[in-house]
Order: sequence, then structure tokens, then C-alpha cells
Amino acid sequence: MSKPEKKTGGGAYAASGLFRVAIVGAGTLKGKELAELIPETSFPAVDIKLLDDDESLGQLEAVGDEMTFVQSVRRENFDGVDFAFFASEEKFTKRNWKMAKEAGTVVVDLSYALDDEPGAQVRSPWVEHETGAAPAPELEPAPVVVANPAAVALALLLLRAQKAGPLRTAAVTIFEPASEHGRRGMDELHEQTVNLLSFHDLPKDVFDAQVAFNLLASYGEKAEPALKASERRIVEHLKKVAPAALVPATILIQAPIFHGHAFSLYVETEKRCSLGDFAQALAGEHVAISRGSEEEPSNVSAAGQGEILVSVRHDSTRENGFWIWGAADNLRVLALNAVECAQAMAAARPKGSLQ
Repeated sequence: MSKPEKKTGGGAYAASGLFRVAIVGAGTLKGKELAELIPETSFPAVDIKLLDDDESLGQLEAVGDEMTFVQSVRRENFDGVDFAFFASEEKFTKRNWKMAKEAGTVVVDLSYALDDEPGAQVRSPWVEHETGAAPAPELEPAPVVVANPAAVALALLLLRAQKAGPLRTAAVTIFEPASEHGRRGMDELHEQTVNLLSFHDLPKDVFDAQVAFNLLASYGEKAEPALKASERRIVEHLKKVAPAALVPATILIQAPIFHGHAFSLYVETEKRCSLGDFAQALAGEHVAISRGSEEEPSNVSAAGQGEILVSVRHDSTRENGFWIWGAADNLRVLALNAVECAQAMAAARPKGSLQ
């Protein structure tokens, strides 16, 4: 009697052009964003499995218009799964991602846990479309780390700014939202706000510092990851996805906001350029320019949007200097790039037989 074949990929689903998907960390902010987004896109998913730790086990979560139970992260739950989106915290991803790899599942990492994993690629399809430099399809692709959404926004804007003329210098201040620390960060900001208004002690388990009604250039010593580490990641991701872009002097500031990155980017061109020509160079897919009397970009106006919202003005003292003020929904930009990464790799998935 012959041995049963090892289950790999999506079998008949992959053969039909449809794929099975797992969202690991389904109860996280990133996981919920993916579960809401995937049914709205053209990604050919026939089945979306929700996986998470024991705390979320058995909970009902929405996947588009349907409700699905959250299952445990076990090796057998990756059998027959084509793509696994790891939307959990870094430590959780590091503990569990190899189970997906052993099952023949393509790993798409939204937690940045696999940044330094040998062979892992940091990718942003938005930037790849801009540069025309997408990696060649692989039959057995290495894990993909989805680029930090702040790095994606900077890459697009800097690459397009360079089309208006060579840049002399650039500098950016990025304002980090609490949602980059997941639900725990959101809850701590909320509790600090309430406690300050009622004169109670502040919880500091996440940031080890007061975030409510405050701006921080660093966290307390006990906070992980440190704000400087997040700043370095943004710069490194920018270098990896857009090596041709001028890397700006960068500072990351923790802001008392729940959702959405905001940023103030200064660039100076070597030659004089009109404001209209500069703004026109920035405009295009994934970037919306506010003009005239239109509302200035903000975290509120960017919420739920799949675009980077920006406004542009001349510097008041330097004729070749431009200020770009922008905002983007960090969770939506990350999720959109993650799904597009999977779409780009789907063409190379093996076409199996019915299992």
C-alpha cells in the first residue's frame, strides 16, 4: 500500500485559480483589517481561515459579510493553505511561522518579525509598480515582509519628487499612532486619557511613559520595541524598497493619536521648480493631492482611505524648498500592500491535484 501524499498548497483550489488563506492573529487590529479587506479586493480567495492564540480561541470574527470562528495556531491548520498572513505581534510570529512554512504555505509577514530571516524579502507592490522593479516569481518563495506603511509613503513621495528634478536634501518628521502597538497601545492611550481627566494614576505597560496629551521622542526604558528601533526600521525598509530614493534625515515622534501616520516631509531641489510642477510630479496612483480650498490632510480624513493624502507648499525662506504635509491610514496601507504581495506571488503557486 502506497504512502499518502504530503499535503501542500491549495491543491484543487490552486488548480482552479482560487486560493485558501489563513490570517494568523485574526483578533489583532491588522488581522481584522485584512479580514475586512480581502473580500473587497480581486484576490481569488475561496476560503479564509482565522487563527490566533488561546485568548481569542472560539471567538466569532467577521470576514467580509460572514462570521467565522477563530481557530488555534496548530500545524494541521496550515494544511492546504496557500497563503498565511501573519498579523500578530513579532514574538508570536517568530514562534509559529515555521509551521506554515513546513506545510508549504507562503508566509506574508505584517508583524516585521522576519526582517532578518535569511532569504526574506521586504516588499511594497505600490513602490514596485512605481519603479518597475518587482522581484521575479519564485516557485517556492521565501517569506515576504510587508514594508512599514510610513516607509511606503516616503518611498512613493521621494521617488516622485526626484522626477521634478534632483534633490539636494530631505528631512522628515513622522508622527506615530498608538495603533502601531496594536490593541494594547490603543487601550493604554485611551486609559491614560481617561485617567488624566479624572486625576488617577496612568497605566504605562506599553509605552512606559505618558502618551496622552503629549509628544514623545523616546519611550520609557521598559518599553518594547523602543521608539528608536521603530525609527530605524522605517529607514531600513525605505532603503530596501526604494534604493534609488534619497534617504531623508528622519525622526519618529510618538503622538497622542489612535490611528494613522502623519508626517512633515521637507525636500529641496537643486534647480528651481514651480509649486504646480512639483505637486504634479507627486500626484498619481495611491497619492491624492489636496488643492486650494480643499481640506488639509489629517489622521481623521485619512481613516479608511487607501491613499496617501498630501498637501504641498513652498518654504517661506528657501525658494527651492517644499513642504509636504501628509497622512495615511497605517493599517489600511499595510493591509493593501500585503494583499497585493500575495496577488503578485499567486501566479507562481503550484497547481496541485485534489487532496
